[in-house]
Order: sequence, then structure tokens, then C-alpha cells
Amino acid sequence: MIHFVLMVNKQGQTRLAQYYKQTTVKERIQLEGELIRKCLSRTELQCSFWEYRDYRIIYRRYASLYFIIGVDNEEENELAYLEFIHTLVETMDKYFENVCELDIMFNIEKAHFIIDEMVMNGCITETSKPAILRPLHDMEKQS
Repeated sequence: MIHFVLMVNKQGQTRLAQYYKQTTVKERIQLEGELIRKCLSRTELQCSFWEYRDYRIIYRRYASLYFIIGVDNEEENELAYLEFIHTLVETMDKYFENVCELDIMFNIEKAHFIIDEMVMNGCITETSKPAILRPLHDMEKQS
């Protein structure tokens, strides 16, 4: 089960945060700060996942953004979650036409909508790019 999804830039600023487990704002700030420092300090030769507190952290860097997810610490397939991150990036790339940090900053509600279409209550529910983007395109037609 996914507990959180974070998108962070190279300067350590959180651009998007989606939590699926009840946590206080103080806990979120502390968690994000520690995870961001850890991700930014790792080299490309190091593994893309590690254990932290009660979570298994899986991250991947695309251009100037780090995509970080925290999942259950037991019996989770890290490679499947890396593929999920890749699918998320491809979906955003398809919608925003070469997604960048500014696209996420200025269209935060659409980025959240894409994640909400893919993940429900911490479980991956949809991975088909056309099925994920169809409601967004329908909303644009109506407006």
C-alpha cells in the first residue's frame, strides 16, 4: 500500500505531496525534510529504494524532479513501484506535452487529479494512460 507520493525539485522544495495515511502537518514536514535530504545526497550509483522508519522508500529522478513514494515495509515489490513512478511520469508527460516543474506548479490541481485517477486509498487502481487522461480531457471540453 502506498502511504505518500512526493514530487520534489533539486533544491529540495516539495512541489506536490499526496498522503494516504493520516499524519499531522508537523510529522509531514519532518518526514519530507528527512526524505528530501536523503534523496538529494544519494548518487546515481546507489539503489533507488531503502527502508526508513515504517516505510520502504522508492524514488526516481526525472530531469529536475524527484518522485518519491513511501510504501509498506513488508512484502512489497519495489520494481513494480518503480514502474508505477515511470507510468506516472509518462502520463503527465503525455498530458502536459513534455512535463516540467513549472507545469506541475501552475497546474497542481491537474497533477493531483492524475494521481487520484491512478491511486485510490493507497492502492494502485489504474495504469492505462488513456483511461487516466480521459476524464481530464472531458473536463476540458466542458469548460
